[in-house]
Amino acid sequence: MPQDIRVSVKQLVETAREEIAEIPVEEALKLAGDDSVVIVDIRDIRELQRDGKIPGSFHCPRGMLEFWIDPASPYHKDIFAGDRKFVFHCASGWRSALATQVAQRMGLKPVAHIDGGFSGWKKAGGPVEMPERGRAEAD
Repeated sequence: MPQDIRVSVKQLVETAREEIAEIPVEEALKLAGDDSVVIVDIRDIRELQRDGKIPGSFHCPRGMLEFWIDPASPYHKDIFAGDRKFVFHCASGWRSALATQVAQRMGLKPVAHIDGGFSGWKKAGGPVEMPERGRAEAD
């Protein structure tokens, strides 16, 4: 029997965007390097390796977000316990909208996400840090 999917991912993202703060890329560019802000990259590690990352951003794979935020979790990361603003991003803004919604529902605050994601960041000329290549790749 085929599945009866009643809510599309597009609907989920639209609902999330109604509940969260979205930061335009131009504003996010100004926040980079601000010690009171943590830019959280939720993309898959392969995306970071392939495309680079926002300098100074913190990588939190989307699948670990809730576990890293929750102080009662054995996987908790102290970075989420600080009194800072958390700005999430993914490649285009869909995953980060959902991640921001979940983080907000969990009680993390203040939170927002970058509208347009990493793609928008690069398009706006934002700096990108590429991962260091291993010696074997350089030879």
